[in-house]
Amino acid sequence: MKKTALVIMAAGIGSRFGGGIKQLEPLGPNGEVIMEYSIYDALAAGFNKVVFIIRKEMEDYFKEVVGNKIENICEVAYAYQNIDALPEGFTNPEERKKPWGTGHAVLSCKGIIDEPFMVINADDYYGKEAFKSIHEFLVSDIPPVKKYNFCMAGFVLKNTLSDNGGVTRGVCQTDNAGYLTDVVETGNLVKTDIGAGVKNEDGSITELDENLYVSMNMWGLTPDFIDVLEKGFVKFLSNPNLNKLKGEYLLPSVIGELVTSGEASVKILETNDKWFGVTYGEDKYAVKDAFLKLQADGVYPKTLY
Repeated sequence: MKKTALVIMAAGIGSRFGGGIKQLEPLGPNGEVIMEYSIYDALAAGFNKVVFIIRKEMEDYFKEVVGNKIENICEVAYAYQNIDALPEGFTNPEERKKPWGTGHAVLSCKGIIDEPFMVINADDYYGKEAFKSIHEFLVSDIPPVKKYNFCMAGFVLKNTLSDNGGVTRGVCQTDNAGYLTDVVETGNLVKTDIGAGVKNEDGSITELDENLYVSMNMWGLTPDFIDVLEKGFVKFLSNPNLNKLKGEYLLPSVIGELVTSGEASVKILETNDKWFGVTYGEDKYAVKDAFLKLQADGVYPKTLY
């Protein structure tokens, strides 16, 4: 069986969530955290390795809540996103407290990943469909289209919005063959009376097509992408206009540049599953209800493992 890895980004701080570590918030009927459902779905789809990206200071608690259980059922590795892990010649400003973003997170897997892999967020529930589609893509013998051949789960915008405030999504443009042509990281996406839109600083709303594809950071990638991230991070940090306190090195931006330069193809794998997650503290009540319903409907067993 071809080895494929599930890489879970779980090092974020979650400033909008409030107290506690949102990635480890017990939300399932038996106290499961969201990523346990993603791992369950990924293993069922054929993935056979899990890589957790965490902060070193949360390691003991993380293993107690999640890691030790998963180590009993599949191969597990840990990567540590360190805010001070920068290329030679660069230093982290003392005032900066937040990690350097999702691109930096996956870069922390250098030396750990040497197989095709899928990246997801720890605090997002994606549904079963996309795990199967991405795994099939990664193990297929599809002839290469470009230098880098990736895929992405394409969620419909209206299925990814929170009832409790604005969210950030990679808004996608695609061609007629279903390949990504551009992705723009867009913040303050909200539900509106007629669908979806961007809430501007003055409170006005710029309406968007609620059926647009968006990226939920669910990518199917190849191990050579780590080298791309490493080179790109130097370029990112060298930008004289970089906000060194708040700037983030983001996966959609890196992949979008590869697409627009013609180096990469990204196949959009449509999924109709409805996202839910915990961007805000208030989101957890709806998530708990959703997991109870999924269990009651037989989508998941009474105990996952």
